[in-house]
Formats: sequence, structure tokens, C-alpha cells
Amino acid sequence: MTPLILVGALLVVTPAPIDHTAFDALLRRHVADGFVDYDAFARSGEFQDYLERLDAARPDDLPEAEQLAFWINTYNAWTIQQINAHGERESIRNINKTLGLLSLKGPWSEKMVRAAGRTLSLDDVEHGIIRKEFEEPRIHFALVCAALGCPPLRSEAYTGARLEEQLEDQARAFLLRSPGKNRVDAAEATVWVSSILTWYQDDFGGTDEALGQFLARYWPEGEDRQLLLSGRFKLRKTEYDWALNSLEKGRGRPTE
Repeated sequence: MTPLILVGALLVVTPAPIDHTAFDALLRRHVADGFVDYDAFARSGEFQDYLERLDAARPDDLPEAEQLAFWINTYNAWTIQQINAHGERESIRNINKTLGLLSLKGPWSEKMVRAAGRTLSLDDVEHGIIRKEFEEPRIHFALVCAALGCPPLRSEAYTGARLEEQLEDQARAFLLRSPGKNRVDAAEATVWVSSILTWYQDDFGGTDEALGQFLARYWPEGEDRQLLLSGRFKLRKTEYDWALNSLEKGRGRPTE
């Protein structure tokens, strides 16, 4: 039901938030510690119904937080759908390969996302909509490209009402709880980061020093945080793992 608000003598119609309840339930059932049961999503009629609702949704008149939550959920849901549509169970980078190499089209340029009445690629959603329209670097901790090197996929859908809390939790999870991806070595004056933070460094201020200032927001007090704040560190990339973030790939892996 669309809410009605009386403003003075005018009755203002406010758009209702988009319902992500079905996706939320699926994520709670089929995602554990960031690992995805892709076969369960492939069998789910509820998941196909949710994808159809994304296509029918019209988020443009919603508050900004609701819009951003919609597009994050769209990216994550359609990434799962793309993996299943291609029957891929090793790595997203195997999709649309030509002669064993990633083609110019690749997985992220395939026009297969149907959302808000448009047909888009995952790149369109991430770069043409989310990064272009929302100045929010923490989206890089929420968008999950189906790889073990990515941030963990949440076992819940994003919502406008809880978006700030969810993005903050994602930032802490990715930056502080995954030392194989991100860590600070004050003794060596070195900051090790995921390639995500260097690929999109412009979104974090554009310089090593600005990135350090951003990271320092999440580091506890101590020598490591002081190094980040100082900007006097060597920035190094950790290895990015492109293996699929599936439950099967996750079984037996050591916890970071």
C-alpha cells in the first residue's frame, strides 16, 4: 500500500519502499559466512519471482537510501543469476571466455540484468548507476562479484532503513576480519590491501594518503591506526582469489 501523508491542505503520495523480503529470506537460507549455495538459488521459484519484481520496480522516486539498497540488491541477485544461467561452478571469470581468455564482453558486460524496466549489464549497474549517482565508497564492500576475493555476501538483503548500519558492518567485516585481504604492518610501515581498494582508489580519495585516512576510521587505536593516519606507508596489494564463493569452495578453507 502506498503511504499517504497530509501536508497542509495537500495529500502527498509517498512511494512505498521496494519489498526485498523474499531475497532476504533466500539469503538467510542459502548463504553462510559469505558462501553461497548456488544450486539452491537455481532451484528456487521464489528467486525467479524476486528477479521479476526487480524488473517491475520503479525506484527513482524513492529516498536515496532506498534507491541505493535496491541497486545493491539488484547487483548481488543478478550476479547469482548469471552464475547459474551459465552453469558456472569454478570462477565468474570463466563466463564468456573466448579461446580461454576473457573476451571484451566478459561476465560484467553481458546485458542480462533486468531491473527498473531496463536491460543492463553488471558494469552498468555498478559504474553507470551506483558509482555515478551515489557518492558512497562503502558500496565496494557490499557489491559481491561471486569470488572468494570479494567481500562476503551478507545473509540478508539491504534495506533503506538499515543501509547505514549494514554498510558500516560490511566495511568492518571486510577490512578488519579478513587479514588475508587487508592488514596493517606498523613495524614494516606497510599497508596491505585488497585490489578492490586500488582498482577504485579514486572513490576513496584518489591517493594513498586519502585511502589511509579512510581506513583509519575502522582501525582501533594503536600503532597501526597511527600509521594509516600519517600517510607514511608503503601500499601493497594482497592476492585476489577469483575462485567461486560457493559453499563447496568454502568447505575446509581456513578462516582468515
